[in-house]
Amino acid sequence: MLLLVYTFNFLDRQILSILAQGVKADLHLTDTQLGMLGGLAFAALYSTLAIPLALLADRTSRSWVITVSLVVWSGFTALCGTAQSFTQMFLFRLGVGVGEAGGVAPSYAIISDYFPPERRARALAIYSLGIPLGAAGGMLLGSWIAQAVDWRTAFVAVGLAGIVIAPFFRWLVRDKPRPVLAAGSVPVARVFPILAAKPSFWLLAFGAASSSTAGYGAGFWLPSLMQRSYGLSVLETGRFFGAILLIGGVSGMFAGGVLADRLGRKDKRWYARLPALCFFGGAPLYLAGVLSHNATTTFLFFLIPQALVYTWLGPVTTAVQHMVPAHMRATASASFLMINNLIGLGLGSWTIGAVSEALAPTYGAEALRYAIASAMGLYVLAGVLMLLGSRSLRRDWVD
Repeated sequence: MLLLVYTFNFLDRQILSILAQGVKADLHLTDTQLGMLGGLAFAALYSTLAIPLALLADRTSRSWVITVSLVVWSGFTALCGTAQSFTQMFLFRLGVGVGEAGGVAPSYAIISDYFPPERRARALAIYSLGIPLGAAGGMLLGSWIAQAVDWRTAFVAVGLAGIVIAPFFRWLVRDKPRPVLAAGSVPVARVFPILAAKPSFWLLAFGAASSSTAGYGAGFWLPSLMQRSYGLSVLETGRFFGAILLIGGVSGMFAGGVLADRLGRKDKRWYARLPALCFFGGAPLYLAGVLSHNATTTFLFFLIPQALVYTWLGPVTTAVQHMVPAHMRATASASFLMINNLIGLGLGSWTIGAVSEALAPTYGAEALRYAIASAMGLYVLAGVLMLLGSRSLRRDWVD
């Protein structure tokens, strides 16, 4: 159920990318405005509200916080289908972010409560399959509905579906009993100083944010590139990226959790080393795919790096869980996600859209291609930061 809800989380978050060209035409938007809807509008409150909602989840019921959040973000997703202007769509996307702020960090904490440390990266990687499954679902379902009816119906349909599953989630998912904190134990209010004192936390957080800037930015704009520069229809684009996400994304996400648990038994530094190596390997292949002018070649180039750049979720989120005592896990995750999403999700699509507009006088219709290509260097930066973070990870680890 956690995986299903996370799939809806990402489906509702990412469906705008496949519908972007229809939304842009109907609402008369620029690339910069479209990029803001894909990133900043969603990330502004999503990133900042995650911490107070995680604190509430740590102190009350994590499953209840997730249930209410699911209803809120699904409702605002449905409202996106009624938007008549940029301002209305911006406000509705803010609402989606408000709801989704209460979904991920409490889910991380529930999973960490149920699974022992030696299986935790695998469990979190399975949960994180919601990212490629949700993104692929958004591509496939959104493109099919948009082609058959229109983009507005696509928003309404996926939003209402999320509301329907909320009561079933609450009925099936229960918090594991947590022991009452002993006198003298570390209070939740001290979670921030604990994290701030650990170099590995900052390096992993900013490494993840660098990769997310490239990943969220490219993920939002690549469907538009395939329609503008390759001549694919919205349905063909949905199938193109749906297949890449289901094959590459799912395999990479799961493999990252399995390998990290196996390698991390002997040396905790592998929870950061493994993502670093994958970022280094994925960046040049992604760049080659973006610069290719043949859709089939681009598809083949994207498959491997799609797997490589998704491996970090299980290992890194596990490492963050182990930087604080158990009762602080949701808040620690929210702190990590605030940095990752405020930078990566907030700036990724907006920055690429702005760069595309700036390059348009020189490169015309190909400006978007080079704007996306310029972001691929961020994967290399992410690898460097993760590698540096691995050096202090064993010292910062809390069993």
